[in-house]
Amino acid sequence: MDKPLEQPLAPGMAQDLLSWFAHQRRDLPWRRTRDPYRIWVAEVMLTQTQVATVIPYYERFLRLFPDLPALAAAPPEAVLKAWEGLGYYARARNLHRAAIEVLARHGGRLPEDPRALRALPGIGPYTAAAILSIAWGRDELALDGNVRRVLSRLFHIDGPPEAGATQAQLRALGQQLLPAGAAGDFNQALMDLGATICTPRRPRCADCPLGVYCQAYRRGAQEKLPAKRRRRALPHYDVTAAVIWREGRVLIAQRPANGLLGGLWEFPGGKLEPGETLPECLRREIREELQIEIEVGDPIATVEHAYSHFRITLHAFHCRLLDGEPQAVACAAWRWAGFDELGLFAFSAADRRVIAALQRRGL
Repeated sequence: MDKPLEQPLAPGMAQDLLSWFAHQRRDLPWRRTRDPYRIWVAEVMLTQTQVATVIPYYERFLRLFPDLPALAAAPPEAVLKAWEGLGYYARARNLHRAAIEVLARHGGRLPEDPRALRALPGIGPYTAAAILSIAWGRDELALDGNVRRVLSRLFHIDGPPEAGATQAQLRALGQQLLPAGAAGDFNQALMDLGATICTPRRPRCADCPLGVYCQAYRRGAQEKLPAKRRRRALPHYDVTAAVIWREGRVLIAQRPANGLLGGLWEFPGGKLEPGETLPECLRREIREELQIEIEVGDPIATVEHAYSHFRITLHAFHCRLLDGEPQAVACAAWRWAGFDELGLFAFSAADRRVIAALQRRGL
């Protein structure tokens, strides 16, 4: 491992970054407020999601839930529907649970105490630091992926950025660099620098306000840092889905609240087991989930979709109810819905593509 160059923290680093930010900062809707609630919503949405994707969701979410009491009072299904398509739905469930807790225990205001803030569902060290620094001006370093990349290059830290020891090193260096009383702008400046200049590939070092200080740039190592993690091949699963019709209505099921896609609605089905055909899988899954018997008919669509840790191929089929009345055995709820009612429910991206296929075919 190369050692960082022996160089003290230059006193001009933070000021040069803040001066650049004053002229180059991105005009983002959550930067037009100091409301902790709105900053919290933005930071949760921005976790693992691009800014351009987040903006319309953020604006619509705040129209629906303009303040924390409004979010706490909303039904979980309404929150998930507002989040539909944004992915990583545990974020929405935790946001809603945290709002309820804040209303009950903190009078409807996010707590300024760091420990109380981090104790809320879904608020980890990064989110807490971002809220504390941006909303209340607390001297907290918000260490996200962009900031880790900038600091890794600036100080030539070649350890894997996800490793605990590397993160501790980056946090210590960033905290030393943090200018007292300006942590909110400093954190956002590092985020903007990582998003627009110090990008993962082809960083624009000639335009960087910290280029004169950057140890990786001096060594020509900027595109090698941070250290790349070996990506494992994602496992793949074949999954079936039944679009079960009865008298012009379709059967949908709600997933259990906890776990993958918790609380979302879906066309019921499940994972193909070794030795099964797709129709056999579908009949078994529907029997286990809803205690009904079905006839599997024509295919509707084959959908490829990737999650963070695995990939699926979803095979959707027209089906007909043969026997029994649905029971919520392995789902949270079920209902028969008219096709024109499906837009009222929050579905996963894969199931929405099945709905789109049905629309293209005129059902």
